[in-house]
Amino acid sequence: MKPVVALVGRPNVGKSTLFNRLTQTRDAIVADYAGLTRDRHYGNGRLGKHEFIVIDTGGFEPDAGSGIYKEMAKQTRQAVAEADVVIFVVDAREGLSAQDHDIANELRRLGKPCVLAANKAEGMHDGTKLVDFYELGFGDVHGVSAAHGQGMRDLVELALEPLNLADPDDETDDDDVNKPIKLAVAGRPNVGKSTLINTWLGEERLVAFDMPGTTRDAISVPFERNGQRFELIDTAGLRRKGKVFEAIEKFSVVKTLQAIESANVVLLLLDATQGVTDQDAHIAGYILESGRAVVIAINKWDAVDSYQREQIQRQIETRLPFLKFASLHFISAIKRQGLGPVWQAIAQAHKSATRKMSTPVLTRLLLEAVQFQAPQRGGMFRPKLRYAHQGGMNPPVIIIHGNSLEHVTDAYKRFLEGRFRKEFDLVGTPLRIQFKSSQNPFADKDS
Repeated sequence: MKPVVALVGRPNVGKSTLFNRLTQTRDAIVADYAGLTRDRHYGNGRLGKHEFIVIDTGGFEPDAGSGIYKEMAKQTRQAVAEADVVIFVVDAREGLSAQDHDIANELRRLGKPCVLAANKAEGMHDGTKLVDFYELGFGDVHGVSAAHGQGMRDLVELALEPLNLADPDDETDDDDVNKPIKLAVAGRPNVGKSTLINTWLGEERLVAFDMPGTTRDAISVPFERNGQRFELIDTAGLRRKGKVFEAIEKFSVVKTLQAIESANVVLLLLDATQGVTDQDAHIAGYILESGRAVVIAINKWDAVDSYQREQIQRQIETRLPFLKFASLHFISAIKRQGLGPVWQAIAQAHKSATRKMSTPVLTRLLLEAVQFQAPQRGGMFRPKLRYAHQGGMNPPVIIIHGNSLEHVTDAYKRFLEGRFRKEFDLVGTPLRIQFKSSQNPFADKDS
């Protein structure tokens, strides 16, 4: 198994920058704001042949009494509990603080191996400014610069050294046999996305706090159900552009959209107590535009009466008509109601999105559709549809070849889509149909 390294420290010491450097990604949101990271954030790092998991945590305030900072401290303690070794990150430029002492005392109490890294140490060649950090009692202080990549290899080697890692060549990896399905949970702020994932996992894995916008990063969590591996992605709630004031919120929107694009299936979570809003329609439109398979779940269904339920169902028909192919489920995440059918729908949506469609079957369906109802004439020409083949998966793409296909109407395209969907049982996934007209070899020749 891969060793786990947790990055712990007070706010704004550069933990997320260090996380991005170790994982060679830009998965963690980085900005000059204190307290930016709130949930635990996982990533994969590598040192030579050895791979390891890195956990980025929020700013640690061990004595936080209440509110969001108490929840962040709870997440950090859980990250330390999951880790094999902790990298305690301090700020070399700001120097030692009382909060560093509080964190050091808490880490000693938790009892995990700890390496002290003084970040932002670029240009400090003599190391005299790092002397004060020896007071923390963690032995040598290792000056690094996450922003410039200085001292990274030595730091990771020191952190992994006591773990006595086995040669990775002796380990088997079945990723190709059982590749995880990436499942993103998306929706407006405060609809219960983190609560739903916590319910699935059976633990308070993500911060679930009664304040819109608690989740800012897109957090990835491994999960297995009935032998199928998943990668659950809890995304930050998307707000309307007019309400995105902070730079942090703008970054979160970007991370959410990237999470949707990288997912195999998206669970669009709506709030029964607030109905289907314009913002829900915008998020649904982006999922469709990205080509992701989608399942719709209405959360907090237990909190509304029969009249509200009828209104919500009407709103879905009028505001989300372009997602008719998606299955609809009514759930209560906090009461664990209706979750079984959601998993069945997710599996069906993924199966549909990755369906293989043979060229002979597609061509037969195409010719049968044309025989049943020919496309309308466009000007002097009637489109001639000759054959079809599959051009991609997730979403499925069908490419149709013929002549004068630019005259095929949208209505006829929807007619063809319905025939293909019925034959291949495509539920929960968009289907894209592309037309390619053959070139007339005599078009450029003189008569």
